[in-house]
Order: sequence, then structure tokens, then C-alpha cells
Amino acid sequence: DRTRRDADQSGQMEALDSYTQRAVDVVTSGSVADALDLNKEDAKVRQRYGDNDGKMFLTARRLVEAGVRAVNFSWGGWDTHSNNFVTLRKQLPKLDVAMSALLQDLHERGMDQDVSVVMWGEFGRTPRVNNSAGRDHWLRLATCFLAGGGMRTGQAIGKSTRYAEDAMDRPVHLQEVFSTLYYNLGIDVDRVTLQDPSGRPQYLVERRPPIYELI
Repeated sequence: DRTRRDADQSGQMEALDSYTQRAVDVVTSGSVADALDLNKEDAKVRQRYGDNDGKMFLTARRLVEAGVRAVNFSWGGWDTHSNNFVTLRKQLPKLDVAMSALLQDLHERGMDQDVSVVMWGEFGRTPRVNNSAGRDHWLRLATCFLAGGGMRTGQAIGKSTRYAEDAMDRPVHLQEVFSTLYYNLGIDVDRVTLQDPSGRPQYLVERRPPIYELI
């Protein structure tokens, strides 16, 4: 509240472009503060998301309802170079509870057609377990989970080799995922460009067709 008041008095708000001003309006309107207060959520809904580990998922849904266009958060620790199986036995059940609660919540509130949900890491894990019962970094193959956004979900797109070393039979490039998300946002990646520091127009992605199986 103090930030908004000081900005208005100094004239800073008038100098912002329309997109930045809309973003500031969302943050300073009070709606975001209400969204972050999970005590204002129904107790039964909070319980559905599980323990404290599910709070981020519930907060994300509340922020979207408050008008935030994109919500991003990191959850859990997946860098399992050792004790991979011990870690995952603890984390995966909690992830399952929280993610399924989010998807159910979006569906029940009629938001599942408009909100795209993405669960993704920066790379995969080695097909073979190392001497520390862990799995190391693996750049050649990874998994991405997509839901909502009006997409045709309930399908697995692409296959891997037997031991998950490489993609085969319809490999999906990461930029196809980006193009799909831009498509869901109503951004035409065949036309929209950004200027680089040299003033040259650059497309948002090089591989512009979205994942056709989802659209």
C-alpha cells in the first residue's frame, strides 16, 4: 500500500507502460494480499491439498483467481545424485496429492479450460543408477506434464528407447512446449517478434508449430 501511494504521489505510475501498470495494479490492489492469505480459504479445500507442501499449489490457484496471469514456483528437491529412491518415496505422494487437488479444483471452478498447468524440470535423470543409489543429470531426454488450457489431455506424446536413454517415435522438442503455451495464451508465434539489443526482430521460438496432438 505504501509503495502504491508513494508511486502515485511521485508520478511514477503515469510513466509506466500499460502492461507494467496493469501488473502493478494487480499487486497493489489488495487482491494479491487476500490470495496469499490461505486462512481465507475453506478449511476442507485446504485439507484436500495435503500438508504444508501443498500450500504453493493452493496459493497458485488463488493468485490466478486474483488476476495474476502467470504463476511460477519451484517445489521439492529433485537433484537426487544419491538416495534417489528414498527421496522420491517421500516426495512423490505429496506431489500427487497437491497436483491432483489443483487440477480438481480448477475443474470444479470452471477454470480448467483457461488455465494451463505445466510441471517440468530443466532436464531428465540418467537411465542407470549410480554407486550412491542416485540418478545424475541427463540432457537427452526429459518429461513434461501439461494439463488444462483447453488441451486434449489424457495422452502420452512421444516415446523413449527401452531404458529411457533417448527419445524416439515422435520426439517432442522443448520449443514445441513453449509454442503450445504461447498458443494457449493467444500469442501468435508466427507473427509476434521481439527486438534484440541490436534492434533486429527475433521470433519468440525457432520451432513455432505447437504440439499438434494437444491442440
